[in-house]
Amino acid sequence: MIAYIGKRVLETIPILFVVSILIFFFTHFIPGDPARLVAGADASIEEVNQIRENLGLNDPVWQQYVNYMSGIFQGDLGHSLVSGHEVSAMIADRFWPSLYLTVASMGWALFLGLLIGTISAVYKNKFPDYAGMLTAVSGISIPNFWLGLLLIQLFSVQLGWLPTGGIDSWKGYVLPSIALGAGIMAMVARFTRSSLLDTLKSDFIRTARAKGLQEIVLIPKHALRNSLIPVVTIAGLQFGFLLGGSVVVETVFNFPGMGRLLIDSISFRDYPTIQALLLLFSIYFILVNLVVDLLYGMLNPKIKYEE
Repeated sequence: MIAYIGKRVLETIPILFVVSILIFFFTHFIPGDPARLVAGADASIEEVNQIRENLGLNDPVWQQYVNYMSGIFQGDLGHSLVSGHEVSAMIADRFWPSLYLTVASMGWALFLGLLIGTISAVYKNKFPDYAGMLTAVSGISIPNFWLGLLLIQLFSVQLGWLPTGGIDSWKGYVLPSIALGAGIMAMVARFTRSSLLDTLKSDFIRTARAKGLQEIVLIPKHALRNSLIPVVTIAGLQFGFLLGGSVVVETVFNFPGMGRLLIDSISFRDYPTIQALLLLFSIYFILVNLVVDLLYGMLNPKIKYEE
């Protein structure tokens, strides 16, 4: 297992190298001049040129990339072109709120998705099945930004139960996590239902039933566990996307996370911050996929890892 993990980690090095090149050069293709944005609309051409020189933007792009990578190898992600603060400190301030939001969203989405999918499979073509799949289709069909606006209107404006934004307390996570996790819940429910229906047709399930095993034990202990591999796959992929894909939801709720930081950085063409965030999202996504691969072996002992 340890050798397998080491092998996978080594395989990510060239991937991250290619990703860093793509991120760096695509970032510099974003229309707009960061020096002009920093200087302001009333700044003269001489002032803008001086800022470009101070920021190193007059250097060839390849030279800027070399300087950027040498800084990363020394643990320096650079300084924001806008605020002048260290990018690592800016990301550190936003990382934990985004992580808590991601975990909260995935937690309730997995629980409710597995529950709805299991009930729908057990009561196939009956009312619980129709109700569960209607909920799933609704979760997939409704855009998360629109759902977020509806939640704000209902629970914040009309009822006054929850805040419209910010994270002054745990209540600030409730509405964003619902808006962010609704689509995940729907997908998990659909995959759970489909996979569980296939498992319930298996020979070992018929044998267990013939031996008199109760459904309350058969479904969660035997059938559901053997149905989780495709569910884990889709949940892992979505978990990888959540941290970087919460941009819209964080903007709707004015949530101080990394998604909102990315939007603000793009608006001001803050190259170092954009590059650091996208690289962090890439590393995070790779690590999530590694965890998913390891979970396969826990769910199905027949799966062996090639070292």
